[in-house]
Amino acid sequence: MLQEAHFTARGPPQMTEGRPAPTRMMRSHTDTLLAVAFFKDGRRIVTASHDRTLRICDMQRGTLVGGPFEGHEDYVRSVAVSPDDRRIASSGDDKAIIIWDVESRQMILDPLEKHTGWVLSVCFSPDGKRLASGSHDKTVVIWDAETGDVLATLDKHNNSVCSVAFSPDGLKLASGSADNSIRIWRSDNAELLLEIDAHQHWVRSVVWSPDSQQLVSASLDKTIRFWSSDDGKQVGQPCTGHSTYHSLAISSDGSFIATASDDKTLRLWNTKTHKLIGHVLEHAAFIRCVAISPNGELLVSGDGEGKVLLCSIKNILEQHNAEEGELKHEEAWQQRLPFSETQLHGYESNEEFLGNCSNSSNPSKIDDTFGNNDDHSLFDILAIQAILRNGSTTDMLNTAEELLTKEIDADDNNYESYANRSVNALQDAAKSIAIQPSLLGYISKGIALCGNGQLWDAMEAFDLAFVFYNHNPIIVDLLLLIKAVSLFNASRHEEGMRRVQDMATAYQHPDIFPYSVINSYLRAQLAITDFENGQYSKAADQLTASITGLFLHTTLLEPRLKIFTVLFGWDLDSLWETINRRRCDAFLLAGRVVEAVESFQYMMSVIHETGKSICIKWSTAFKKDCTVHCVTKAHEAVAASNYEMAVALYSAAIALDSSSESLFVHRSKVNLEQKLYTEALHDAEKVIELNPSSYLGYEVKHVALHKAQRYDEAIETFSIMFSKLDHDPDAQRQSKLRITNVSTGKSLTHFPELHQQYTSPSEAEDTIRQAVHAQLENAPLRLLNTSTGRLCNREAQIYTFLESTEYKQLLYLSMIHAPLQPELITEAVAKYFSRVMLSHRWEQKEPLLHDVQDKIVYDLDPVGTMVKLQTFCKTARDAGYRWAWSDTCCIDQNNNVELQRSVNSMFVWYRQSALTIIYFAWNTRGWTIQEFLAPTVILFYRADWTPYLDDHSPNHKMSSTIMYELQSSTGIDASSLVTFRPGMKGAREKLQWASNRVTTLQEDIAYSLFGIFGIHLPVIYGETKQNALGRLLQEIVARSGDISALDWIGKSSRFNSCLPADIASYKAPPCMLSFLSEDEMQMSVSRLQNAAAVESALTLYTLLDSLSAPRFANSRLQLPCIAFPITEVRRRGGQDQETCFTYYVKADGLQDLVITTEDRLIQFSRARPIQQTFLLVRPWNRYDPGLLDFEDDKSVKTMSMPWSMSDRSPSGSVDEYEYAESIDSELPSRALRLMVRLGQTFGALLLAQQRGGEYKRIASDHNIMTRVKDRTTVHGMMDIRTLEIL
Repeated sequence: MLQEAHFTARGPPQMTEGRPAPTRMMRSHTDTLLAVAFFKDGRRIVTASHDRTLRICDMQRGTLVGGPFEGHEDYVRSVAVSPDDRRIASSGDDKAIIIWDVESRQMILDPLEKHTGWVLSVCFSPDGKRLASGSHDKTVVIWDAETGDVLATLDKHNNSVCSVAFSPDGLKLASGSADNSIRIWRSDNAELLLEIDAHQHWVRSVVWSPDSQQLVSASLDKTIRFWSSDDGKQVGQPCTGHSTYHSLAISSDGSFIATASDDKTLRLWNTKTHKLIGHVLEHAAFIRCVAISPNGELLVSGDGEGKVLLCSIKNILEQHNAEEGELKHEEAWQQRLPFSETQLHGYESNEEFLGNCSNSSNPSKIDDTFGNNDDHSLFDILAIQAILRNGSTTDMLNTAEELLTKEIDADDNNYESYANRSVNALQDAAKSIAIQPSLLGYISKGIALCGNGQLWDAMEAFDLAFVFYNHNPIIVDLLLLIKAVSLFNASRHEEGMRRVQDMATAYQHPDIFPYSVINSYLRAQLAITDFENGQYSKAADQLTASITGLFLHTTLLEPRLKIFTVLFGWDLDSLWETINRRRCDAFLLAGRVVEAVESFQYMMSVIHETGKSICIKWSTAFKKDCTVHCVTKAHEAVAASNYEMAVALYSAAIALDSSSESLFVHRSKVNLEQKLYTEALHDAEKVIELNPSSYLGYEVKHVALHKAQRYDEAIETFSIMFSKLDHDPDAQRQSKLRITNVSTGKSLTHFPELHQQYTSPSEAEDTIRQAVHAQLENAPLRLLNTSTGRLCNREAQIYTFLESTEYKQLLYLSMIHAPLQPELITEAVAKYFSRVMLSHRWEQKEPLLHDVQDKIVYDLDPVGTMVKLQTFCKTARDAGYRWAWSDTCCIDQNNNVELQRSVNSMFVWYRQSALTIIYFAWNTRGWTIQEFLAPTVILFYRADWTPYLDDHSPNHKMSSTIMYELQSSTGIDASSLVTFRPGMKGAREKLQWASNRVTTLQEDIAYSLFGIFGIHLPVIYGETKQNALGRLLQEIVARSGDISALDWIGKSSRFNSCLPADIASYKAPPCMLSFLSEDEMQMSVSRLQNAAAVESALTLYTLLDSLSAPRFANSRLQLPCIAFPITEVRRRGGQDQETCFTYYVKADGLQDLVITTEDRLIQFSRARPIQQTFLLVRPWNRYDPGLLDFEDDKSVKTMSMPWSMSDRSPSGSVDEYEYAESIDSELPSRALRLMVRLGQTFGALLLAQQRGGEYKRIASDHNIMTRVKDRTTVHGMMDIRTLEIL
């Protein structure tokens, strides 16, 4: 994360000098790139992203050549290319796997759905016939890549399966998991061969070596490990370097691997030595995927910005090999140089060698000496004495100076002692030269003159030193180097550094002088000057370049550099610590805090323990100061929604202080904003590790687990957090602070506890259970689970819910919000238990309860009507519903209690269904009438289970075409089909709807109407159709008072003579009365405007108004009516052999009429009377338009109120006297209108009195329509009574 932080803070990365540049970079997606794979041609790649798509890129041309492949509903996390390059497999967070055809870019199969969690990895077998997938649900599934069938499910892992890989020989399958293990399976029979306890954290990626003998794994524990696939033993040491590992790839020859990380770097590793190859490759954003081309020449990777980076592996390997060769050569040379104390003393006694170096006049001999591999020393060449050459610090040089002074005091003519002492002392240098000119004497003089500011005099002294070079090229180069350093010391910085660089390029003996180190030293000195001048950012960059040039601390300690300590007083021992400290301070003061932390970490990783102890005071202060700056900037980044920067800054602070739980809390929350749930969870666990007794870690952890859809763990963690709130001092302080922030400043004696923001788990559970029981109270007892194919009773339904992700998510959301919101809970529960109902025609051998109980419907033999049930369940499942109901198998037909409840509840069940599927033949079934009236959403399906009329809309009730066709077929108007409400209103019309319906069981013709009328009655199979229909009609009349159910023609029922024997008696349209227009009504009323007519009308009105509603119980009807005694019944002649008879009938006050009936009536007249009484009656129908009953009176009174709100009394009530007066004034008019209405044609019932005084209706095959003889007869309609009819 530090490197990530470094580059995030600095902006887009620039390739460091000497590092390979990318061959090509392009953007393939708009969001994070999660997976990449090469085609065999090595040019094309397929990429997958957070944006839910796949794309194919031609990396050679830098163009997109395929896609987007759209079909996933969530992040796409893995892709694989088939061995023949014709197919692509992809998987992701939508729990599905899709196999694509590359050429057409279309799905080859429907999405493969077996996993219940995110599918994190997918791969083809070497022959392309199988596919393996690993999922968050802890399983590995092997699929048939051609058919999509599941071949095996492997479920031995204890946590998410992050990676799967077939061995190159196809015989084995490896899986890496978040349970930190690797498992190896036989691919043919799914046998577990080996379990490797591989890492200390998640195994994110596994690959096989080409020979199938080894496995390589990458883990979040920051290591790459190699394993024997035979015994699971680790091979060699792990590779380390990344902060996290996300992706791993291996070359086709198995010689190297590539790794990608969130630290924004790519690395190559040698599979034999397990060492890093070349330099680190950098992205501008975190990297989640990497792949190597089949020929091993190209490396491709994808980052968090949707960009693809392509690099040449060949260039990386060539540069690495060259650098390796140079390093080995330098190490070998260092081993040959005579810089040990023993060797130095040996050379001091070798007078012959010294003489040759200083006085020989034989150039060839000197050249031979320096051209062979004999050891030699710069100190010997310059005749620097041991007491100086051993001094490497200021104190030691002072001691050496004292010793040289004693030598000079003993021998005043010893020029070598003067020359050795004269470094930086012009007088000693002049004295040495005066005694005897020498190489060291003039060098010393030049350095002394330079120190006095006499640059050109110094250059002259250095030039004179060349007289003593004796054709020795090393002396020449040393003098040139001394002149360059002297120029730098004289503030000619650029010139001095340029000369060193030029010498490094031109010099023929690169192993003698470490020019890069000298150049880095000079750069460091220049950077320190910039730092002291306040140019912190510039100084930081210069110091970074210096450290890069110095490579290691030990570089400054090698003997070759001691000469510069002697000549120029360079403090090389402390230089490493100095420039590193200055670099840290420079980055911090420049505001580049992440780089400051990175620099500090680097310094601490390479400095020796003594150095750490020396700088302990500085490091403590630096860490404290830098941490504060990191946190401040991180908070600012969060406020600006720059979450990537915030993570980098918090990570930097954590690197300095890994004991601060608040830092991990902050970073976890920011990672959640970026949907980096794994990282957020890791931080939460760290908080808990730091302070197990605090609620804070659990608070962050339960959120991270919920976001990662690990609901069980989220709920468990929340419960732990909730239990800690009362006992955690931090929680109490949090509560106090929150109150103080909003208080008025007054001291408060009570602080609400933090847990009041939450709901206790037990309370949330109880509320959800109550919602479940309320939801299921009016639901079917049994439902089919469309996912599993099992029939579930109420207990099983609840158990399935409690084990579901939906329940866990609902419980979790309920707990984290207070107060509870019962409405939202009820809505969520209703959605989960939403069901699809089937409306169909029963066929022979329908699957019953015992046929499917304790079985899986989908596994049953698909023959006959079982196919219908299976297809229904699949259709419901594909529509997104978990539960389905079919009357054939979801009701225990042998349980009378259950059967009765089901019949009475059927309408409600259909009414509350989320969808009702009406299958095939549905026009004439008796039950179907309620099955398409009750639901709000219906879909009609044909016999082949395709939507009717190919209408794929979500609700066929919204289709006017289908509704009008249904209206034509059923006789039910389209508006009623769409907006139907159950109840007694319009009873006669509803009975007519059912008159054409048939049922298998005769009683069902009545039972199927219970719900339509909102009636609950006992279900008594075997009671006969007449009895069942009679009970229904009796209940309608008794409860509603509506006698329109008496309007029928046909045969009378044995239940009651006023009711029909068959529902078909309602086929004829209802008896329609004639209506007068308002003008005709007013004219008729005006003719009756006399005192006698008004009085008679008021009397009649009062009598009718006092009638009670019809009563119907125990098969006896109490019918209020106006009775007209029959005075004559005469049969038409010539009908003795017929079954239906026509009679001429006369009744007092009515016009003569003709009645046809199957009953044989006794003929009589006034001249030949009989004892039996016959009546024609006009039932008093409270709902007959134009006839005002008590309810109508109230409505008229209400509508006729003439006053406004301003006319109310001061008390707000209407004056009772005024109200009564207004009603009384309307009565005469209303009574007269009633008289006119009673004079119109009406439908009459023919009744015959029985011996007990009751009456029976005589049925007719036509409506008996009649009217009064004239309006004057209406005045005589005073035979108003209630008759009891059997």
